[in-house]
Amino acid sequence: MRLVDVANVLRTRPETVSRWNQGKAFPHPTNERQLLELEWIVEKLADFYTPQEARLWLFSRQKLLHGKTPADLIAEDKSEEVLAAITQLREAVFA
Repeated sequence: MRLVDVANVLRTRPETVSRWNQGKAFPHPTNERQLLELEWIVEKLADFYTPQEARLWLFSRQKLLHGKTPADLIAEDKSEEVLAAITQLREAVFA
């Protein structure tokens, strides 16, 4: 994911994410937890989506999430809902 995408999910600025990547600053514990959740979710999506498809999925409304976007749910500390939807997708794809 691009820095701007990560920043959008975490509701921060791309410059802030860049400083985290460079080790010039460290995320607040809440942002760090969300960042780790985002990384885990993207890794799960990579099992059946290309990087571009995974990005689109994260920022699009999802029927499995009652019309919410996964990115918004991650930002709201509701990653478990996103992971549950990914499990449903995985079962549909690999069934």
